[in-house]
Amino acid sequence: MNIHIINKNIDDINSDVKVAFVTKEELESHSLASTLKKAGFKAEQDTTLFLHESSFLVCGVDAHDNDSLRSASASAVKVLKNSNYNDAKISLASSKTIKGIVEGFVLGGYEYNQYKSEPKERTFRELLIAYDTKDFNDAKTLLESALIIAKATCFTRDIVNTAPQELNPPSFAILAEKLADEYNLECDILGEDRLKDENMGAMLAVGRASIHDSKLIHLTYKSANPKKIISLIGKGLTYDSGGLSLKPATSMVTMKMDKAGGCAVLGIMKAISELKLDIEVHAFIGAVENMIGGNAYKPDDVLVSRSKKTIEIRNTDAEGRLVLADVLDYAQDKVDADFIFDFATLTGACMVALGQYTTGLMGHSTKLKHEFMMKAASNSGELIGHLPFNRHLKKLIKSEIADICNTASKPYGGAITAGMFLDSFIHEENKDKWLHFDIAGSAYTETPWDCNTYGGTGAGVRFMTSFLQNIK
Repeated sequence: MNIHIINKNIDDINSDVKVAFVTKEELESHSLASTLKKAGFKAEQDTTLFLHESSFLVCGVDAHDNDSLRSASASAVKVLKNSNYNDAKISLASSKTIKGIVEGFVLGGYEYNQYKSEPKERTFRELLIAYDTKDFNDAKTLLESALIIAKATCFTRDIVNTAPQELNPPSFAILAEKLADEYNLECDILGEDRLKDENMGAMLAVGRASIHDSKLIHLTYKSANPKKIISLIGKGLTYDSGGLSLKPATSMVTMKMDKAGGCAVLGIMKAISELKLDIEVHAFIGAVENMIGGNAYKPDDVLVSRSKKTIEIRNTDAEGRLVLADVLDYAQDKVDADFIFDFATLTGACMVALGQYTTGLMGHSTKLKHEFMMKAASNSGELIGHLPFNRHLKKLIKSEIADICNTASKPYGGAITAGMFLDSFIHEENKDKWLHFDIAGSAYTETPWDCNTYGGTGAGVRFMTSFLQNIK
């Protein structure tokens, strides 16, 4: 979809349809109030009414803020996509709300039709934003930024939605190399020989039964004068069968999304490259496939991680944390970062704790969690919930025969115990630099909500890019 901002009054712009966002209070004084009320329109959030004879689409909003406008714009674009109109125009009241409108139209209008033999052709292709004010240039800059982030989110969604027979660890690495070529990033791919040289026993064990070699992807973006150095670590399980602790058949469906952490990291790298941010960012993705076979790792195995910490395996379906344990250790040795953030579809327990819409946030630094990251999430429109570490829960991952267990001894606080497992692989000097994001619930949806359509949501791209844009 093409979105343009025009320095004109909306009445001076030619378009097929005029779109307006109206609150309940504004409905009372609207020029078409009588007609709208007769049609049953009450201006409730996300409701729409299309007056075709007037070429007018009205959308209800609770307020003229980014969250309300994002959700309403997603509703509007669904209506427009199902019409035979080519374009639409809206009037922007404030440059501060352009982000919500752009994300609503781009993300709410997203479709993944890669595997459709006859994808439905859409006529609607263009949105014109009227903004006839003195700060037009500022609004244009904000539009360009919003488009970059929204398209990077769609890029992430595309990778998440790609079928597992097509996207495996080697092809994931090829995708990363293509991204590096396009944006002049440094790229280093570690195959299994190099992973063995690095003694990454935990990561290698997870991918052992797959026909596809595991890969560790390292991308680097460098500006001329970086303000900070950031490491982003992504769980890239291109498919997770559960291993020998086999998932139930219904739970295996959608497991292509277990790579969403790694996909988010790629999407963030795309966004920051286009935004040309004054930072240095290292992306590390553990690309692995967890399958079954005669050589699969087993419950009761004891693995030796890269850090030399030994791990007792109690469940082979708790595999993402094993991959991240080695990748986190490798990343910390390779880069002296100011911040270390990992993204992973790590636990179903996070969805139980916070629901399917919210990313779980864990870490030690109160300032980093609350003053910085929660603010960035609020500005981006993504939802984050803090899950506190607990010294009593730590006892649940204690092993009697190894240094640590990969699953807890009791089925409570599963998202937190998984985060605490990762914490045991964070070097002491990096404890306050590190945050863990569990996107198990927020990364994929089978029921559209807000600006998220069916499939991958691109969780993590918007809030992390917002944080990096404002870093000092």
